[in-house]
Amino acid sequence: MAFSSTAAAASTAFVSGHRRRGGACHLLSSSFLIAFPRAVAARRCGEAAAAPRRVGAVTVRAQAAAGAGKKSVLIVNTNGGGHAVIGFYLAKDLLAAGHAVTVLTVGDEGSDKMKKPPFSRFSELTSAGATTVWGDPADVGAAVGGGASFDVVLDNNGKDLDAVKPVVDWAKAAGVAQFLFVSSAGIYTPSDEPPHVEGDAVKESAGHVGVEKYIAEQFGSWASFRPQYMIGSGNNKDCEEWFFDSKITQIPPTKFSQISNRPKQRIVRGRPVPIPGSGMQVTNISHVRDLASMVALAVESPGAAAGRIFNCVSDRAVTFNGLVKMCAAAAGAQPEILHYDPAAVGVDAKKAFPFRNMHFYAEPRAAKEVLGWRSSTNLPEDLKERFAEYASSGRGQKEMSFDLDDKIIAAA
Repeated sequence: MAFSSTAAAASTAFVSGHRRRGGACHLLSSSFLIAFPRAVAARRCGEAAAAPRRVGAVTVRAQAAAGAGKKSVLIVNTNGGGHAVIGFYLAKDLLAAGHAVTVLTVGDEGSDKMKKPPFSRFSELTSAGATTVWGDPADVGAAVGGGASFDVVLDNNGKDLDAVKPVVDWAKAAGVAQFLFVSSAGIYTPSDEPPHVEGDAVKESAGHVGVEKYIAEQFGSWASFRPQYMIGSGNNKDCEEWFFDSKITQIPPTKFSQISNRPKQRIVRGRPVPIPGSGMQVTNISHVRDLASMVALAVESPGAAAGRIFNCVSDRAVTFNGLVKMCAAAAGAQPEILHYDPAAVGVDAKKAFPFRNMHFYAEPRAAKEVLGWRSSTNLPEDLKERFAEYASSGRGQKEMSFDLDDKIIAAA
């Protein structure tokens, strides 16, 4: 299948890295390199090109030893969206490794958001020794208390410089040694040559880009992590749930009598799953334990991670068609996939489908090469975990509106 048509505008625009041009390799650079002196990852330039040098396990262990010792880590955690669960899993990993962890969650402890996971599971952190506080990252010092000191700060909240700059400035003034940031792989410019790798061109207008530049200016020991879609227990972002809501969920026989007089809903078996395009678009869905383990390695090996950009993703891709089949298998059902052209049907794919309607796939090359990281994501098995949570929540029996589905099905 052809790659995204919007990629042509980015075909020659790269932050850094090697690409083919007339049979030879040329190093492309921009002013962005000034802010990212070490955030580069070479692409292969022909089959004869030398592979990038791997950092051996001995080197990684030596660097980890240099940064060894129990550290005090502050996680500034968002109170919404999919990223909150990254902070939750990271805190558990760091606590298990013996580090001291404080989690500053944006907002108020008594808000309704805190009734949902992962926040509703914070007792798992406090019972393991973590400190949990709530407040405004714009005044992080007041939120954590004047006497608190930290070796490492992770901002897992801000999406632009206005939100993150106060945290960076406070951390620098407080003598924090290492600053980490959870960015987004969505900042990459669409490419004719997927997957995205570290060093590829980014959208200069993206808020995360300004944050990464500023952190690089303020800290010598810093790293940025660019996740895509994620899965895992405690995630409150509805992505795979959309598929479980969709037509692939079996209802026990005793439930059919309860819905016989209702309009036909997605949860009724046999209703087609509407997928835009061919369904062969490729994306990446990673278990959050992988993302957290990557960040934890940066805490353990600050020298290896310093000045680096990491694609915070698993190392396997999945097509939309494949995802439907995997979700159906997790639910014990058989799916019917309906492909459609959003323009012909007259619907906005962003509203009708939970993923970008394009190839959106990055690879974690830097984490493997620099940190010795390995992925453990097993999407078919991980979806079973999510479906078990979905089924126990009762969501499968809730009445829902599927007007867009009906419009698509009628037109297609």
